[in-house]
Formats: sequence, C-alpha cells, structure tokens
Amino acid sequence: MDGMPSVLPDGEPVPDDGALPRHALEGAADRPLGFYLHVPYCATRCGYCDFNTYTATELRGSGGALASRDNYAAHLIEEVRQARKVLGDDPRPVRTVFVGGGTPTLLPAADLVRMLASIKEEFGLAEDAEITTEANPESVDPAYLEALREGGFNRVSFGMQSAMQHVLKILDRTHTPGRPEACVAEARAAGFDHVNLDLIYGTPGESDDDWRATLDAAIGAGPDHVSAYALIVEEGTQLARRIRRGEIPMTDDDAHADRYLIADEAFAAAGFDWYEVSNWATTEAGRCLHNELYWRGADWWGAGPGAHSHVGGVRWWNVKHPGAYAQALSEGRSPGAGREILGEEDRRVERILLELRLREGCPLDLLKPDGLAASRRALTEGLLESGPYEEGRAVLTLRGRLLADAVVRDLVD
Repeated sequence: MDGMPSVLPDGEPVPDDGALPRHALEGAADRPLGFYLHVPYCATRCGYCDFNTYTATELRGSGGALASRDNYAAHLIEEVRQARKVLGDDPRPVRTVFVGGGTPTLLPAADLVRMLASIKEEFGLAEDAEITTEANPESVDPAYLEALREGGFNRVSFGMQSAMQHVLKILDRTHTPGRPEACVAEARAAGFDHVNLDLIYGTPGESDDDWRATLDAAIGAGPDHVSAYALIVEEGTQLARRIRRGEIPMTDDDAHADRYLIADEAFAAAGFDWYEVSNWATTEAGRCLHNELYWRGADWWGAGPGAHSHVGGVRWWNVKHPGAYAQALSEGRSPGAGREILGEEDRRVERILLELRLREGCPLDLLKPDGLAASRRALTEGLLESGPYEEGRAVLTLRGRLLADAVVRDLVD
C-alpha cells in the first residue's frame, strides 16, 4: 500500500525551480533511484482511508477543471521533466517505478503507459527495472491488464482487503468477493510474473475464521507476494466517526496480534517468507523492490499531488490539491510545498526505524549506548534473534514482530 497521507508536515520552502542543495547528489551513483507516481482519484471514498485522494464530487469547484482526470497524465509528465532538470546530469537509470493512489486504474491504461514512457525517455530504465501499478479489482479487465503489460509494466498490486462481504462493507470497499482472485489469473494470463494482493486485518466485525477464509482465498489465488496490514483507524475518517458514535466496535490489540500470527503461519505453510513485518513473498525476486528503496533510505522522486520525495538526505513533498498541483506546473514552478534536510541523527534514527522491520534487520553499530542496552534486554526477552545478534545485527523474532513499534522505540534511544 503506497498511498500518500492526507496531512503534510511543516518544512522550509521549496525553490520555484525545485533545485536541490549540492550535497544531495553526492555519492548518488551508489544509490538506486526510483519513481513514485501518485494518481489521486477514487470512484468513492472508503470509510477507513486517510490518503490524499479525491472523488469527482470533491474536485468540483476551485481548481476542478485543471485537476480533471483527462489531463492528469500531461501534468504528471511535466513533473517528470522537471525532475530531469533538477537532477541535472545524474546518470542513474530508474530502478523502480510504482504507480499508486487513489486508484491509478481509473485512468486509461494508455495514460499510465504514457507516464511510464516519460520516465524511460527522460532517465532510462534499468534493464531489470521493476514497474508496478496498484489496481482496484473492479477497474481492470483482461484487455486493460494486457495493455499495461505491453506498455512495460511487470508487476501489479490488487487491493483485496478481505474475502468476506460483511468486512468489505465496513471498509466501504466496492469490489465483490472473488473478483481479486480472478484478477490474479487475468494478470498471469496477460504476462505479469509478479502479482501482489493487499490484505487488511482487524476490521470491526471480522472474526478469526473470517480472516482465515480471506487468507485461504488470497493464497489460493496464486500471487507471489502478499501484504497484510492491521487496520489503523485514522482520525477524521468516516470509520473513526462510526466507532466514536458506537455504531461499530473497535478491534483491540490482542485481536490484531492473533490475526498476525494466523497470517504468518498460513503464509509460511504456503511457501511465503516474510521479508518485512507486513510483507511476504514466495521468492526473493518476488519482493517489492520499490518499497525496499523506502526501507533502505535510497533515492526516489514522488510525482503527483501530496507525493513525497527523498534524494540524498533531502525530503520534500508536493502541494496536496490536484488543482494547486496542476497550477504550479502550468506556471513552470515546482509543485513542492515544503522540504527538510535530514541531519546525521535524523538519518540514523530513520535507518533503525525502517531497517529493523526487515528480515535482515539493522546493524547494532547504529545504536547508541542506551539503545544497545535496550537491544540486550530485547534479546533476553526473546524479541531479537540470537544468531544474527552475535553477528552484529538486530533481527526481530516472530514475537518481536508483534511488538516491533515498542522495540524500535527502545532501540532509538
């Protein structure tokens, strides 16, 4: 799941030309470069969603004409051209492209292919580049998937969430049970080697048996990658309001932990290995390389409204509204809303936060004395693997994965 949060952080202004500090590109040749392309449109607003997305109704009025789906690809391509100017003579071909949203597949397949082609034209693609799009199961058919595959996409991620109708209803998801599984078969027939299903557990009203049925359906569909996330109830969403009013119950942490254990056991039995706390793949080639760029602090350019970017310790984010985004590009300005330059301590903490979630863990030499003492306690409590620890790495055990956030908090001290 790669949607853009709806609330932007504070930061210093981005120059009109988007220029980066000189140090940002030092050593760039040693880091992979990826692109995230944000498509902010959705057919309906899901009750749990806090991403920077818009329905047609929400786009009427101010900036609506500039922000229409019809001309969106042209705006995004203009930002790709800006990226080429900002990165100057950076020779790196693009290693990964991830089109997320929103629902990217509300745009014609030809638009997604045009957006990808602009990256290839401006930067070039690595020979083994991973090219992914997210897709709503109801917004694609075999012809659409074939057009994507012919246009250079080689990985597709379907939002399944659940196989149970009553769970989908709570989430305000519009697809019918069984459709995501059919999509996997259609994607395989279209020539996609890598297919992901996104699942959500802990929805109010979901039982352990509901979750088992969802896992059986997802595994049975034959993807080579599955992401499973605990439902987070974000303030300001329709779901949060319904829970506050007492219409539906909140799922407790113990239920979330039980569902995670059920999932990990089911995935392991089916030949999936965990490689990040919420992600499992059947092979190393099946891992999501684009997300690994995020988790390993590499460089990526996020194009689109509200999209976040990171290059050489400089992080920036675009204006949220599609109308304001289109306006900036039409005036030849960067759509950047703000940025921050990460100091050495910021980058150290981020490495621990992100790398500890990975199967390979994080190096113990990133830890300060208090964090190192905390890691020894975590080892004693069975939260870290003993073998990797002796080799200088903090790697979470299964119990540690259940308590990952708490372990991270202790280790960053």
